[in-house]
Amino acid sequence: MAKRSAGVLLYRRAGDSVEVLIAHPGGPIWARRDTAAWSIPKGAPLDSELDLLVSARREFEEETGHPAPDGIPIDLGEVRMRSGKVVHAWAYEGNLDPRAFASIEAEVEWPPRTGLTVIVPEIDRVMWAHPAEARRRLNPAQAEFVDRLLAALART
Repeated sequence: MAKRSAGVLLYRRAGDSVEVLIAHPGGPIWARRDTAAWSIPKGAPLDSELDLLVSARREFEEETGHPAPDGIPIDLGEVRMRSGKVVHAWAYEGNLDPRAFASIEAEVEWPPRTGLTVIVPEIDRVMWAHPAEARRRLNPAQAEFVDRLLAALART
């Protein structure tokens, strides 16, 4: 069975367009990567979480330091990452000051295959991006969520 992950794509209206909140992974592996390295705030469900939306909302708060907005989410469905992991996402309209985010930390092996570990933030920064910029920076599979959000908003 493929590993699963769940996340929230936060969006806000910006004139006639929208912006989406994207997150850059923390740690030395990602320090110099930008294009196709960003993600939506997401993570694996806990064993006790049967509802992926609950997981997505918890992960958003853990990775940004802010609860996901209330309201009715837009279900953006699933994408399969190149690694085989399946990510399910929901979009919420809201706002967040990128300077006010605070991510939880994780222990990672660094340098690779040494047995040594370092503590790094899961996310080292977040930013608001217009759709074209978000598609460029996001992991290619997750860029599909931006297109799905735009299509859903166009139907409303």
